[in-house]
Amino acid sequence: MLEENSDTEQSTSEVGGKPDFSPVSWREYFDQMEDVNVGPADSRDVFRIYKAGNEGPLLVLLHGGGHSALSWAVFTRAIASRVTCRILAMDLRGHGATLVHQLDNFSTQSMSSDVASVIQACYGETPPPIVLIGHGVGGAIAVYTASNMLLPTTVGLVAIDVVEGSAMDALHSIQNFLKGRPKSFKSMEHAIEWSVKSGQIRNLESAKVSMVGQLKRCEVEKADSLEQASPVTDVVVERNEEPNDQTYANDEENAASEVSQSVYKWRIDLSKSEKYWEGWFRGTSNLFLACNLPKLLLLSGIGRLDRDLSIGQMQGKFMMQVLPPCGHAVQEDTPEKVADAVASFLFRHKFAEVRGENKCSNSLSR
Repeated sequence: MLEENSDTEQSTSEVGGKPDFSPVSWREYFDQMEDVNVGPADSRDVFRIYKAGNEGPLLVLLHGGGHSALSWAVFTRAIASRVTCRILAMDLRGHGATLVHQLDNFSTQSMSSDVASVIQACYGETPPPIVLIGHGVGGAIAVYTASNMLLPTTVGLVAIDVVEGSAMDALHSIQNFLKGRPKSFKSMEHAIEWSVKSGQIRNLESAKVSMVGQLKRCEVEKADSLEQASPVTDVVVERNEEPNDQTYANDEENAASEVSQSVYKWRIDLSKSEKYWEGWFRGTSNLFLACNLPKLLLLSGIGRLDRDLSIGQMQGKFMMQVLPPCGHAVQEDTPEKVADAVASFLFRHKFAEVRGENKCSNSLSR
């Protein structure tokens, strides 16, 4: 779920005494990037994925609405330093660099089917043990995927800041939030600065890598129109991107040189998916509780817990942890704390082995 946050966490990365808002490549956090073809040859969908690690369970990371797989970048480095595991983070349909034929279909059925198809394309019929980890909308998709047993080797489920009650209550405010955001930015640096100062992402390191996945470079209609424009402008014409080009990399490399000719615009217009919003979250709590797997629920605040989950938590049906004050982008705002919680969950259920340097860590052994 999307929401506006405040009380930003500043990074120590500075240039000339000021925060450095320049974008950072995915290569700093993942081992490889791939475009996975799914579906029949005449109508293939192309999903952008990022991978890390080659041993241990497979953590399938599903981002929230409006974000991309890059929202897991800093978390990926943190969890990989704690336990032996494999990572696959994917851009969901309509998001990031993923391209699908049914651009207006954001149903839980389609999105969860996408997840299963991508995993099958990458690992065949017998993938390694899978732990589904989803944030916001991605958390709802993870619950749906696990509940419908679309990935038979799934052994665990982690939902991050997705609670049916609070999500349904917040639906009415999402359009206002989306309308209140800048429609475009003068440069990627301006977008990163806005994301941190507005509180959308409270961790500058996270914002520097993940905002690249939320925006696309667009050409300005008139060469001189941007010279007098403010950092936020609406004079844009979208570029045509090929599915296999290095879209994110191009954005990073050209951010400085193209600033006088391009602006940056949101990759997905979330307002157009409104008819699916209720379907994403309706019944999620009961599906989560009924799922016969070890489960972990991570929340940004105890106030988000609804009645069904409160009862289930008291009955010991799942593990739960409320993280230190942070915004909705939990794994971006506090990636180390989320990694601690997930690593503890993986170790407790013997899904993964603790890395040598962490074997004496209290956070993993309790």
